[in-house]
Amino acid sequence: MFVTTADPQLEPPIITVNTVLSLMAVDYPAHKLACYVSDDGCSPLTFYSLMEAAKFAKLWVPFCKKYNIQLRAPFRYFARNSTTSSGEDCSMEFQQARDTMKDEYEKLRRKIEDASLGSVPSNLSGEFVAFSNTERKNHPTIIKIMLENKGGSPDELPHLIYISREKQPKHPHHYKAGAMNVLTRVSGLMTNAPLMLNVDCDMYANNPQIVLHALCLLLGTKYERDCAFVQCLQYFYDGAKDDPFGNQLVVRNEYLGQGIVGIQGPYYEGTGCFHRRKVIYGSWPEDMKTEKKSLISNGELTKVESLNGFGISKQFINSVAHALQGNSDNPKDLWSSLEAAYQVSSCTYEYNTNWGKEIGWMYGSTTEDILTGLAIHTKGWRSLCCLPNPPAFLGCAPSGGPASMTQQKRWATGLLEILVSKRNPIYGTLFMHLHLRQCLAYLWLLTRALRSIPEFLYALLPAYCIMTNSHFLPKGQEPAIIIPATIFVIYNLYCLYEYLAVGLSIRAWWNNQRMQRMTSACAWSFGVLSVVLKLLGLSETVFEVSKKDQSTSSDSTSAEFGSFTFDESPVFVPGTALLLVHLIALFTMSLGLHPQASESSGSSLGEVICTVWVVMYFWPFFRGLFRRGKYRIPSTTIMKGAILATFFAYLFTPIGW
Repeated sequence: MFVTTADPQLEPPIITVNTVLSLMAVDYPAHKLACYVSDDGCSPLTFYSLMEAAKFAKLWVPFCKKYNIQLRAPFRYFARNSTTSSGEDCSMEFQQARDTMKDEYEKLRRKIEDASLGSVPSNLSGEFVAFSNTERKNHPTIIKIMLENKGGSPDELPHLIYISREKQPKHPHHYKAGAMNVLTRVSGLMTNAPLMLNVDCDMYANNPQIVLHALCLLLGTKYERDCAFVQCLQYFYDGAKDDPFGNQLVVRNEYLGQGIVGIQGPYYEGTGCFHRRKVIYGSWPEDMKTEKKSLISNGELTKVESLNGFGISKQFINSVAHALQGNSDNPKDLWSSLEAAYQVSSCTYEYNTNWGKEIGWMYGSTTEDILTGLAIHTKGWRSLCCLPNPPAFLGCAPSGGPASMTQQKRWATGLLEILVSKRNPIYGTLFMHLHLRQCLAYLWLLTRALRSIPEFLYALLPAYCIMTNSHFLPKGQEPAIIIPATIFVIYNLYCLYEYLAVGLSIRAWWNNQRMQRMTSACAWSFGVLSVVLKLLGLSETVFEVSKKDQSTSSDSTSAEFGSFTFDESPVFVPGTALLLVHLIALFTMSLGLHPQASESSGSSLGEVICTVWVVMYFWPFFRGLFRRGKYRIPSTTIMKGAILATFFAYLFTPIGW
């Protein structure tokens, strides 16, 4: 079980701790589980939090299994209003145990909270000595075995291993994909389990039997090629009512997420996914029928592949050979593989290997999950979707404008990087084993950000027509107006039906429509720009971590919860400029400042309706012009937007002529 975190400020350790505790408490024999936590921030705070969590786990895991607790992330379990839920023990013994456990968790939470304020041991002695003289992007490998199931007992706790891979400024680290590949190699040496689960630090195990659900799919297929990985669709907890930021993915999961299962299977979403180790190691379906069949010879990897494929660690190479043959040759003692684990975690280990190219998580995109899943599907593998009740994993969706836009910008950038690369789905369909319909599903996803260019220009069109007193729609008295009006009504009614059919409200539909337009104008346009600059060789794309908040029920009822927030990021400039252009257009029309035109060629009610419609889409920006604090658009952003809007008005319309 892999848990990844990268920044203790953006991803508070208490969130990571709860995810780890929920995974360690799943219903599965403990001696067959191992939890690896990758800390790409090399944070002593994260390490300290996990040390304390390991102590608490010795109380929490037995408590959950003894009383059959269903919600095994402590912060969620103790945040419930009712003391017990249906099916829970109501005895006095349970009540006392629950109260004791709640007190212990509060102690753990306070320790982590105090540590985040600066009370982590400043002398960095003892267990913390490894963190002395380290920087976030310049430090040696740190591996700590925090819990070990030495006796191999199913009733004890799973292994818990902390890993912070080596980083040096002159060596690329490939962001999350690089961290996942290090976890794969270290786990291959220490436990070498045939199946691997990876989750983001905020995606806790909501269903304690999720491992059993996934194994039913992985082991229940007649041929292994029918299931390379099992993807649990993403769902979120404590989301604001009516999805004001349009990122709870309910409709997408219902239609696209489940519909694509009928082709080659769901996309790999980067979290909540169970992988076959040998697939990650580059295996092909049907026992590697291609040239990769030469990978194994008499149970050992060939010399050429050993050096060029998986690296130079002989101990790791032997573990790979056993994994590809389906043998679980895990060492009896984790400490015996520690030296080799340090070797495969170095920042130079992947040089002259196939890691990130043909083996492991793929490099070359900030959306390494989609790229890796595409590479697997391209080989002819299929994937399956797991939808248990209750949902397998729950995470926290970004709240506020900056976090949502950062996430969407990273997705847009990464998806376009795949589209313009040699690994795009068109190549996979023409020359490899990607099904045509699966290719179309990938293309729909990869080209989504390209909509930002025509969509932005189209959003400017009604304002331009009002300023120039021209029109792009038929006049109201012309019969042809029925065509665009009918298309507009049918499209919106159909989209509304999709939301109502899954139990969402009209307000949720409107919020999602609004956020799609705002995201397209702001985040996606910057994603397109980033990829263009990369193709021109002017800059490289950067993996930006989204801020994660551990929301609570009290937060979700706050009056301001769900209100759109802003910061000084340039990503908000296009949306601000677009809004100001439309306000200028309405202002000039109301004052009669637009040029004179004949009745047949001037702007009409259709252009006015479209302009008002755009302003309604960008209503959070309109409110941001007048609000205060984090809900107000910064003055510098307003100024930049005003300059662009004025430039448009004076350069492209007769007002400036």
